[in-house]
Amino acid sequence: MTKPEMSVEIAGFKMRNPVMTASGTFGYGEEFAGYVDLESLGAIITKGLSLKPRAGNPTPRIVETQGGMLNAIGLQNVGIDAFIEKKAPFFRTITTPVIANFFGNTPEEYAEMAERLDRIPEVAAVEVNISCPNVKHGGIVFGTDPKSAYAVVKLVREATVKPVIVKLSPNVTDIVEMAHACVDAEADALSLINTLTGMAIDLNKRKPVLANVTGGLSGPAIKPIALRMVWQVARAVSIPVIGIGGIMTAGDALEFMLAGATAVQIGTANFLEPGTAQTIALGMEQYLVDNGIADIKELIGTLEV
Repeated sequence: MTKPEMSVEIAGFKMRNPVMTASGTFGYGEEFAGYVDLESLGAIITKGLSLKPRAGNPTPRIVETQGGMLNAIGLQNVGIDAFIEKKAPFFRTITTPVIANFFGNTPEEYAEMAERLDRIPEVAAVEVNISCPNVKHGGIVFGTDPKSAYAVVKLVREATVKPVIVKLSPNVTDIVEMAHACVDAEADALSLINTLTGMAIDLNKRKPVLANVTGGLSGPAIKPIALRMVWQVARAVSIPVIGIGGIMTAGDALEFMLAGATAVQIGTANFLEPGTAQTIALGMEQYLVDNGIADIKELIGTLEV
């Protein structure tokens, strides 16, 4: 059999394979250059960016759990100015598309971030993190209210010509309703899921382990929930869906594609083994070879229910 076709297209940009690195788990890409062949990946997604630098939450802010980890990093990042000056030049040295994940505290901040990122040629697309509280309206999280999500995505859409991917929060009653709101606001693609809210307790101290009390749960423990939500959303929308949540192996990634994902993001696994994303991409290709499948896209949404 000839070499199978591994490329997929998301929102107008083509990737050599469906494997992306999830925001917050791969730095700004350059940090992993010595551990993984960046040219073997479908795309790299940066740590979440904000208008101003953020120091993040106090420590401790990471704790291992059964089947995963809790993090309360607090969206620590260098800020958009330092990103443009110090991080973006590296992207010119690789051909792998770089997607900038970003967030804001108000709708206006989201729009300003989108406009700033639109002017950076090294950024192929943007991923909007709507799992943040709206400080202007009582702290309600943009990603848990359809009207708030619509308003933010609409402003981002108007501020950039780059492809807009919206990262959905699983901490909602109806993930499909949130997906429809983003589609109505003209998002080009959806990525899901972000982390689930959880906590850990130190029995002896009778205190939370995390200084922030709660954190985001990721890793293998959330994979069944992520698979279910990806399946629900992929059936309900006509734009591409990117699957995230507990993907540790090529088999995990392929399950998400059967559920309807066009691509996948590797997150927590990067902390266990920095080269996991590359290993998964190779494993997915080998699966196609072993099963006589000519094109990875033949698998998308073929789950039989």
